[in-house]
Amino acid sequence: MHSEKTTSKKYYHIIALVMLVFFVISFITNILNSIIVDVKNSFDLSLTMTGLLPFAFFIAYGVMSIPAGFLSEKYSDKTLLSLSFLFMALASLGFAFFPGYVIFSITLFSLGCCMAVLQVIINPMLRVAGGEEHFAFNSVLAQLVFGLASFLSPFLYKYVVDTSSEETGLASYIRSLVPENLPWVGLYMIFSVIALVLLAVVFFTKYPKYEKNEDEIAGDSKSYLTLLKNKWTLLFFLGIFCYVGTEQGVGNWISQFLSQYHGLDPQTVGADTVAYFWAMLTIGCLLGLLLLKIMDSRKLLIVATAITMVFLILALTGNEKVALLAFPAIGFFISVMWSIIFSLALNSVKENHGSLSGILCTGIAGGAIVPFLVGALGEATSLKTGMFFLLIPLAFILSIGFFANPLVKNKTIQLKSKQTTQ
Repeated sequence: MHSEKTTSKKYYHIIALVMLVFFVISFITNILNSIIVDVKNSFDLSLTMTGLLPFAFFIAYGVMSIPAGFLSEKYSDKTLLSLSFLFMALASLGFAFFPGYVIFSITLFSLGCCMAVLQVIINPMLRVAGGEEHFAFNSVLAQLVFGLASFLSPFLYKYVVDTSSEETGLASYIRSLVPENLPWVGLYMIFSVIALVLLAVVFFTKYPKYEKNEDEIAGDSKSYLTLLKNKWTLLFFLGIFCYVGTEQGVGNWISQFLSQYHGLDPQTVGADTVAYFWAMLTIGCLLGLLLLKIMDSRKLLIVATAITMVFLILALTGNEKVALLAFPAIGFFISVMWSIIFSLALNSVKENHGSLSGILCTGIAGGAIVPFLVGALGEATSLKTGMFFLLIPLAFILSIGFFANPLVKNKTIQLKSKQTTQ
């Protein structure tokens, strides 16, 4: 009865807060795609050392996703949100004052841990705040906000590093706070301010009391062991691992590739192409949601992955014009993969969905391993060869479309979720 009462009332201020958190998570996460060439040049890094930076950020998801679930059972949303934003502010500020490769790696790992905690907290909050019946719509809205932030972050980067801008403006003031030869470090000054503002907002916000659904509860160690013995758990974990690895493997190296092979400026054309990649990924999410209403999700996954592989080959082998079109197109076609793999996983396992979600989110560590492997292979051979490696995780995702055998097909997902919440 208690949970019914909380879901019937809408908490618009909590919905707004969750959307704001999604925006900040995306904004800070995907800025790395834009600044990677500057970081490489600033600290005189090899491709392998450059690849270790996204590794530091995304491995934090692998380390923190399951512990975050346990923390969310023990502490209140307010406490965990407050601590996450406090750590984000301190980590960003620490790097801004003491910029260096090792400090940056530690900062990225710290930010990644905070993001993992935030991801665990905000989905149940969104379900309760908006009402169970509006959760699907609000989740899509959150995806759009996430995509919008990814699209906008390269433009903030361009604004901060553009030394041709007026010397009395905000950008020049931010640059004056950091070493002259490292203007991009100013972004972390901005992030620390954003985190402190959110800390204040979170601290003064009132939160509804609610009970978590079965698929939002972390579960005990026995449930994890049971799931890890299930072949479907491991296969879909690898699916998420391969998807995030591909997404970040492309996003992280677009700017460096265009600079190295086509002589394009990473601070202008590179940043724009990264922005278009994320914009197309967001648009693709919307189209994917419509297609999932009329198409079997496994068939959609096969078609989308096959087309992605074609565009990846075109991006890596084509001329400048082809590359500038093909990289954003990859974003468009990979957009449906996350939601399809995740829903196929939940629909392939009968119980312990909370623990399963924790295991699947640990697969976000693919964003750490794959870009690093691309960089290491690029070091040993060439960046182009390194990026061709991305065809391997894509081939695994393609295979999911053929071997997946869900207990519930996607056309009846909506019906099933309504029945279980009554």
